[in-house]
Amino acid sequence: MTPHAVRQPDKQLWLAALKPPMYSVAVMPILVGSAIAYAETDQFHSGVFWIFLLSAVLLLVWENLSNDVFDAETGIDQNKHHSLVNLTRNRALIFGLGNLCLALGIAGILAIALWQQDITVLGLILVCCGLGYLYQGPPFRLGYQGLGEPLCFVSFGLGVMAAYYSQTQSWSYSAAGAAGMVGITTTLVLFCSHFHQVADDLAAGKRSPIVRLGTQRGAQLLPWLCGSVFAIALGGVGVGLFPSSALLLLLSLPFAYQLCWHVARYHAQPERVQNAKFVAIRFHLCSGLLLCGGFLAASRL
Repeated sequence: MTPHAVRQPDKQLWLAALKPPMYSVAVMPILVGSAIAYAETDQFHSGVFWIFLLSAVLLLVWENLSNDVFDAETGIDQNKHHSLVNLTRNRALIFGLGNLCLALGIAGILAIALWQQDITVLGLILVCCGLGYLYQGPPFRLGYQGLGEPLCFVSFGLGVMAAYYSQTQSWSYSAAGAAGMVGITTTLVLFCSHFHQVADDLAAGKRSPIVRLGTQRGAQLLPWLCGSVFAIALGGVGVGLFPSSALLLLLSLPFAYQLCWHVARYHAQPERVQNAKFVAIRFHLCSGLLLCGGFLAASRL
């Protein structure tokens, strides 16, 4: 076996552990909230935006690293070769790096609060962090009770509202509607991550939604979850909450279809369905960018 052949699996494991595509879920609430704020007020505070964006990424790094540590404690990741704890065999290091990212992320949001003399955004993000800890952190571990998806929905929806408020120091029904859409598409990523790990979840006592429903019923639920995103968009335009250009979101329908088709076909085949969360990320990313584009287009009409 050549040295390159030995190194390649390690490189792939590290890429899987670091999960670069996953960080779109940190970026999208900030993009959407800021785009709506600009469309409605014609204001954009670039300094606030970039600090918020960097802080959001750091906070998601904390969430991912701490989840690896907490999962290592329960043994649910013993077959997960791309766990950072398993790769480094140094739980304390990963936990320390995670807490450093948490501190830096909160410091960024605190800087925005001090800059604006308004603690609202800081309060919202602290709530999001608290929900993130409740998801996997002891003694709560609510994700093990199948409550991870509701926590995810609320947390990332609040992220959109916080991003909007950071630009305007006000609230918006349009931003609230968009928050629901981003919350759903982000939650789909978490929901789809369970299909391939039912056996490990059962062994660790984790009652994820797919463990409770079964893979087939979970796959049957997926089109309804995807469809709710488009229903909110159509309803929002219908009642005048969103501009008609927000219907650009409908161009992400093929990505939603691809996700539903993929999971429906392979839901019971762990090796084939394990990439479903990345298909969900594609839908999340494209729908979010199109929603941003729809609001920004309206601001120019």
